[in-house]
Amino acid sequence: MSVNRCIYLLSRCHIRYRVCASTSFSTTAVATNNTSLLPTRRTSEKFSRRHSSSDSSSKPLDTSLFVPLTVKSDEAWDGAIGAELTQPLDKGEILKVLNRFYKRKEMQKLAADQGLDARLFHQAFVSFRKYVLEMNSINADLHIILNDICCGAGHIDDIFPYFMRHAKQIFPMLDCIDDLRKISDLRVPANWYPEARAIQRKIVFHAGPTNSGKTYHAIQRYLAAKSGVYCGPLKLLAHEIYEKSNDAGVPCDLVTGEERIFVDPEGRPSGHIASTIEMCSVTTPYEVAVIDEIQMIKDPSRGWAWTRALLGLCAEEIHVCGEAAAVEFVTELMFTTGEEVEVHNYKRLTPFSISNHAVESLDNLKPGDCIVCFSKNDIYSISRQIEIRGLECAVIYGSLPPGTKLAQAKKFNDPDDPCKILVATDAIGMGLNLSIRRIIFNSLVKPSVNEKGEKELDTISTSQALQIAGRAGRFSSVYKEGEVTTMLRDDLTVLKEILGKPVDPIAMAGLHPTAEQIEMFAYHLPHATLSNLIDIFVSLAQVDGLYFVCNIDDFKFLADMIQHIPLNLRSRYVFCTAPINKKQPFVCTSFLKFARQFSRDEPLTFDWVCRHMNWPLAPPKNIKDLVHLEAVHDVLDLYLWLSYRFMDMFPDANLIREIQKELDGIIQVGVRNITRLIRATENQSAAAETTASVRLSDSNTLPLRRGRALKAHNQRKELRPTDSSLSSRLLRDGLLTKELLEQLQREWVREQSQNGDDSVSTNKGKRKKK
Repeated sequence: MSVNRCIYLLSRCHIRYRVCASTSFSTTAVATNNTSLLPTRRTSEKFSRRHSSSDSSSKPLDTSLFVPLTVKSDEAWDGAIGAELTQPLDKGEILKVLNRFYKRKEMQKLAADQGLDARLFHQAFVSFRKYVLEMNSINADLHIILNDICCGAGHIDDIFPYFMRHAKQIFPMLDCIDDLRKISDLRVPANWYPEARAIQRKIVFHAGPTNSGKTYHAIQRYLAAKSGVYCGPLKLLAHEIYEKSNDAGVPCDLVTGEERIFVDPEGRPSGHIASTIEMCSVTTPYEVAVIDEIQMIKDPSRGWAWTRALLGLCAEEIHVCGEAAAVEFVTELMFTTGEEVEVHNYKRLTPFSISNHAVESLDNLKPGDCIVCFSKNDIYSISRQIEIRGLECAVIYGSLPPGTKLAQAKKFNDPDDPCKILVATDAIGMGLNLSIRRIIFNSLVKPSVNEKGEKELDTISTSQALQIAGRAGRFSSVYKEGEVTTMLRDDLTVLKEILGKPVDPIAMAGLHPTAEQIEMFAYHLPHATLSNLIDIFVSLAQVDGLYFVCNIDDFKFLADMIQHIPLNLRSRYVFCTAPINKKQPFVCTSFLKFARQFSRDEPLTFDWVCRHMNWPLAPPKNIKDLVHLEAVHDVLDLYLWLSYRFMDMFPDANLIREIQKELDGIIQVGVRNITRLIRATENQSAAAETTASVRLSDSNTLPLRRGRALKAHNQRKELRPTDSSLSSRLLRDGLLTKELLEQLQREWVREQSQNGDDSVSTNKGKRKKK
């Protein structure tokens, strides 16, 4: 035996002596010479008080999110030492000892004091029991303790320190739970933006309904400033401000998730920027910033972007535009930053009224009508019915490319175009200037996703109804007065009730964990998946009454999809924040392929993308083809979005943008002929139904046909036809019976007699004689 091994044995013997000296250990008394692994009443009570006090201002921990890790076996020679010092363990006796330990209420209470609730205690025990009973060797200390208990020389409670050591190995978050709580403390988000806190900002709230000129006045101040940034909810709105600014002689750049346009030929940034809300910079100083549609700060998915802009924009003046229902909340939010809010109220520039009559039938449509639906299927159906009535209609819905939406809006607005009816989703509520005379709600029920990520079908809110209804009779359109009604008579009463209610005041603003916060979490929990990190973060997150954590289901969906792909945490996080439509299988498949190619450090070239989507693509022949083209457009958007985050790996953004414009043109042609596509789809569906019914009919009549065939076979034996006439072949093949043949002959003769064909009668008489 080596000298080192002897020293190790002596040290273990010393530890064993100390452990044995504490065999009187119980939940009420502990020896003073106990090791650091053994708990004391004073330590546990102190931990309990500290733990309870730290939890007093936080929500209960959701331990169902804690995923246990797998514990590897200790060195084999360490286990051999335990057996050498004592004796091999009897697995049966050990199982009885462990079960007794598990049932002791005192042990469960001590474990709870150290962060193990009933769920975690059970999971930790199952893992500990498996480790002790199934591993070839266990730690020498634990081996000695278990042997002493089996021999009656130790107390069963002596297992607790080793159980807790194992529990912290499989649940490493137990050792750093306080650090994790500090990282996920979201109670003072204003402090995340030191640049904004370093200046005294002026907040101006432009409050009013749609078509009141509130955004116009904010943009006028933006254009007059030396530098400014516009933050809007849609790419279309950012494009509109970009064009309006440059047309006014104020150089302005465009920044969206998928696009960067610099007006300076050499690429130098302009003093003014029009961007989508998620893309605004909170470190660049501006004279004026405009935040549009501030009421979306309460949006369950995107509200965090408005919170970030409002608290973080580094501008001398912040001009906020939105509903009056947000004024009180924004004022309260700015109170936490020590900034006052100046409110400018506006009234609608043109009146709009609620009709006393529902439309009830598409026959009652008039020029300038817009039918609002909340599903694409309704849009397809109504468009088809309008076409049947000999009318043309434009179509706008959310998944159409921006260029196609603008083309359809232009078609509808053109006084010389025969298209005078618009069928659209609530996508018309923002970003498009439309000459609408009357808004017609096809339905008042809209699918939505709540803060928990659950899908709901609910009646539209007053805010949503006003946003859509306000598109009628806009100030710049040919109709100076707007009207709103419903398609169904029963819905009209409900609409009047909705519009008669005050808009619900905004109560909370959304927040979202940043990449830096998730990286700090990963430092403490290196083996956790990104999805699990996010879950634990949200579970531990502490927010005050002004904020909520936004729904992260889409983020988790993408994180789970690419979990098996080897990516570093920052790249994985960026991929998971990509704005994709997870309902489109082709988009999700493309996202997965992009991530896989990226992980191989292989650039995603133009040729690679074209092969993936089979470019060039043909014009759509039916609705299914059109939906696929829309999905391909989304994939190209995804490429462009990633190209601004990983330029080296997505190098062909310019080429992709060119074919995206070409694809937009193909989709525009498809949408212009959407009724033809709907007809083609209906014909295909009808043909499929006919084929299915024929197959079903064939399967139901198969026994009958078999019976007839057998009967015909017997008849063929009797007839034994020798000629090759048609009737003989029909009889021989079982497709005609003797009785049917005779009936057909009689009917044929009767018809010929009625026509005065005497020769047929003569032939019939001759045939009878034969």
